[in-house]
Amino acid sequence: MMRKTPYEKLIERRRTWTPVKTTAGELKHGAEETIYRALAIRHMELPVGAFIEDALEKNVPDHARDLLRLNVKDEEKHDLALGYIAEAIGTDPEAEAEALRLRQAWELHPDHTITKALVAERAIFFVLLPFFRYNGDSGLRTVSADISRDEQIHVATNSLVCRELGLSPSNSLDKLRKATINWVLQPLGINTQDKYLDKKFWLDSSDNLMYQGKAPELVSTKSARMPAFFEHSNANLPQYA
Repeated sequence: MMRKTPYEKLIERRRTWTPVKTTAGELKHGAEETIYRALAIRHMELPVGAFIEDALEKNVPDHARDLLRLNVKDEEKHDLALGYIAEAIGTDPEAEAEALRLRQAWELHPDHTITKALVAERAIFFVLLPFFRYNGDSGLRTVSADISRDEQIHVATNSLVCRELGLSPSNSLDKLRKATINWVLQPLGINTQDKYLDKKFWLDSSDNLMYQGKAPELVSTKSARMPAFFEHSNANLPQYA
């Protein structure tokens, strides 16, 4: 019996879910402006998918291709799910415009596209998704949990591919990562009573994820407050296969 590759094992861990339209609930007081900025970063979901598609046309390992194609489909689903959230809770036009400018900077950056995808998912998305879970309404908390499960597989995939290809992020890509996460978190205070509204807590998380591949301070997000089913209208519950 042939041993399964790490990519095949990751395919087996995937779970299918279908985004649904949500209704607006209450956002945590003090987090609103940052949530709108973080939500505007949804405009990077499809470019990350495009980064992977671009990589598929290059020299990625053959045994990674099926999983990478599935991950691209996930990004389309994430864009749809976060678009439903934006419809429900609204958006900030200035934040939307700035996020599109940041997206262009990521698209134009010369690093390998798989490296850009890895950095965006590991050190930005992995910070913003827990931020949503602690500070968002019930619809946003549920969507962010579903996306997080997908992103764990994406980051594992892209880490494996980068290792096989000998790729690592440049200093300039790290600077772009810092500029992006600093802009999102800029409205928050420092040394706040609520650590989940503390800019430094989240910036440190991004740095730790970038340089160490893990953020000990986010361990509690594995059990971050998830809305119970009875808190929801059925409209806010995703449909699982």
